Amino acid sequence: MAVIFIFIDGVGLGEKDSSNPFAKNRYESFEILTDGYFNKDAKPVQQKDHLYKAIDANLGVEGLPQSGTGQTALFTGRNAAKEIGKHFGPFPHSGIKPFLKKESVFHGVKEMGKKPYFMNAYPPIFFEHAQKRNRWSCTTLMTKSADLKLNSTEDVLNESALTAEIVQNAWREKLGIDIPKITPTEAANRLLNVVPDYDLVLYEYYLTDKAGHNQSPEEAERVLKPLDEFLLQIIKEKRSSDTLVITSDHGNLEDLSTKTHTRNKVPLFILGENGEKFGEIASLTGVKEAIISLIE
Repeated sequence: MAVIFIFIDGVGLGEKDSSNPFAKNRYESFEILTDGYFNKDAKPVQQKDHLYKAIDANLGVEGLPQSGTGQTALFTGRNAAKEIGKHFGPFPHSGIKPFLKKESVFHGVKEMGKKPYFMNAYPPIFFEHAQKRNRWSCTTLMTKSADLKLNSTEDVLNESALTAEIVQNAWREKLGIDIPKITPTEAANRLLNVVPDYDLVLYEYYLTDKAGHNQSPEEAERVLKPLDEFLLQIIKEKRSSDTLVITSDHGNLEDLSTKTHTRNKVPLFILGENGEKFGEIASLTGVKEAIISLIE
């Protein structure tokens, strides 16, 4: 049994109108997970092996939620925004970095004697810039701090890691790195092939947040179509004993009328056994401990 944790950056629950890409186009994976249309009117689902609910990303703090504090709350269970008295991002604030360095879900899994894995890979230019500035995202900081490897080109070629955009186009076309193009279905199968070796596998998809900031319906569709196919394959082919967890850190893409984040609630999807462990979660801060409880 393992937990597959898909973190999708910047996707909230929006209105059913023309500014919401999920209203303009149909994305089967999201509709399967919500048992209907994907917007703020979607009704909660609480079945034995399927849970869907809206959870709070504002964390009791005024202003627009940001990735640094939202992701820290999600991955550590600590209300990072309240700790520093504001929303902050995209990188973690110095006042909340200790949570990611010591209290992350990766640390919790390792402390139980279990094995976590971060599925994302990064190109050489990422390591050059991050090390030069000592500036790490929430996911990379908690991975490094838990003494886990950050995957690189070699791991992509070995088919044990995925690039940020799933299908491996950007590395080839923008960075000149010789890696093959793959389909979203092949990417999902790669993740599923890794899962039996670990107790928690995390994959981060952040292009959704970038598309939201750009306010482009065409870009929104471009990043959502491969994500939809990727999620569908995982939903259909994951082992029955594995639990799929999908959530976000704040709203953004669901409202293309604004280039900023939103204060909308975000979705929490659970597919698999013991989904009831997530039934009482009201905000981002409850997700980490629920995942830990599944793995124990």
